[in-house]
Amino acid sequence: MPDDLAYTVRRSDRARSVRVRVEHDGEVTVTLPRRAREREAAAAVRELRTWIDRRLADAATARAAIPREPGTVPYLDGRLRLVEQTGRTRAHRRGDLLLVPGAGPEQAPAIERWFRRAARAEVLPRLDRAAAAVGKPYTRLTIRDQRTRWGSCSATGAIAINWRLLLGPEEVLDYVIWHEACHLAVMDHSPRFWGLLERHVPDYERPRAWLRRSAPALAL
Repeated sequence: MPDDLAYTVRRSDRARSVRVRVEHDGEVTVTLPRRAREREAAAAVRELRTWIDRRLADAATARAAIPREPGTVPYLDGRLRLVEQTGRTRAHRRGDLLLVPGAGPEQAPAIERWFRRAARAEVLPRLDRAAAAVGKPYTRLTIRDQRTRWGSCSATGAIAINWRLLLGPEEVLDYVIWHEACHLAVMDHSPRFWGLLERHVPDYERPRAWLRRSAPALAL
């Protein structure tokens, strides 16, 4: 079996054993206990190579759920064409164009910062409507960047939404917002919660299934 797999090694004081993880975007990470030897990461990758390759193939298939055209980024049900501009430091949308810094290390962070700002603008009015519909106010909205968690609702009514949802279908963003808004009224995943969600999003199973199946597509 070829030993050509790229992976990232991380160390953790809390880790008690070697852990291998395949992220949605195809990144392979190996977490080692603080005092473990580096070669233990390579040994774990060799041992789990068949499983890793299978997970990478699944991730690639899922990412294909959103066709990518070179020079564009997905945005809800459409796409924005990237226009590189030398000297620009901040991404800015103009119609279906996204003006970005020229090729270089500053481009990707500028695009991500723009998506974070856009996510707040997209989520706020939708969350306001959803919270009003369930009759429970939220206390704060946070836009986050997480690999596998798309939304959360705390016991204090603080809502968090992942900006990467803007890279997928609009109904998936709406589903996650409604899901978290319903948690304002019902904190668990009991039949009462799912009944409340179905009342407001009768076809919620479709976007929920898309998210389970195609989450790796939500990456720049």
